[in-house]
Amino acid sequence: MPSIIDRSPLMVAVSSGGTSPVLARLLREKLESLLPLHLGQVAKYAGQLRGRVKQQFATMGERRRFWEKLFVNDRLAQSLANNDQKAITETTEQLINEPLDHRGEVVLVGAGPGDAGLLTLKGLQQIQQADVVVYDRLVSDDIMNLVRRDADRVFVGKRAGYHCVPQEEINQILLREAQKGKRVVRLKGGDPFIFGRGGEELETLCNAGIPFSVVPGITAASGCSAYSGIPLTHRDYAQSVRLITGHLKTGGELDWENLAAEKQTLVFYMGLNQAATIQQKLIEHGMPGEMPVAIVENGTAVTQRVIDGTLTQLGELAQQMNSPSLIIIGRVVGLRDKLNWFSNH
Repeated sequence: MPSIIDRSPLMVAVSSGGTSPVLARLLREKLESLLPLHLGQVAKYAGQLRGRVKQQFATMGERRRFWEKLFVNDRLAQSLANNDQKAITETTEQLINEPLDHRGEVVLVGAGPGDAGLLTLKGLQQIQQADVVVYDRLVSDDIMNLVRRDADRVFVGKRAGYHCVPQEEINQILLREAQKGKRVVRLKGGDPFIFGRGGEELETLCNAGIPFSVVPGITAASGCSAYSGIPLTHRDYAQSVRLITGHLKTGGELDWENLAAEKQTLVFYMGLNQAATIQQKLIEHGMPGEMPVAIVENGTAVTQRVIDGTLTQLGELAQQMNSPSLIIIGRVVGLRDKLNWFSNH
């Protein structure tokens, strides 16, 4: 019997002819992740629209472009799942009545911290529907291999302290491609709304009237801490966690007195070059020199490296690591010896 993917009325069968049922099951699981959960409801609704679409659009090419828009419209799929008739009608009328050469859209997608397995299901679906993918240096090759093969790829090379393409030019790339009517994915490492300048890019799109949406990703703090055996919060050691940019040179003075307080975990993004300053300021404001610290390089990737020590050693430890790295400071780092699971794999 074949392995079935049921998105009724859409059905997909995978069979190895009895030679490898386990392989067929694994392939079915991969295909399950590619097919949106509510695709069957969209297919059923499309059947109800065929007559109207045939009347509305004179040529096969126009109809094809309409159906392509409909099948990737997240709002319609969600409205059908919720049986929201008002939203279904509004979205359908918008799709049918807007010009086929209308401006495209941009989807801001968080690629996660490195391990391709941490890319969200929705993020995967978006990059496989994209006409253009604009991506940063921190997006792994494994994730880029999941992008639709015929999609245009635009590398903008952003990393801590160095921008291959200026931010304003990136904004213009997004605008230009969307205005051609293309479906653009802006793919960023981690989560686009956590030190990813995602808000700035969306403001530009909003001002230009370009439709956009956001798919969050696993931020580096969550990924790096989990893969290093360091819980960010713990009932005995940390009741809060702070995410802090290490770009100290570009902003005002941080509130070091509050950052030096006990019962919290500090996570510094892009802080490798400022590690000595971070060490000095925290000690000056009362944090004990023996406070545990860890630096995680290439977090969640097979090349992950973790080095730990105390706050008095932070500047020295940083000299042994390379970007991209994340600094974690707090009592929870002391749990790493017990909870470190990833390096044991």
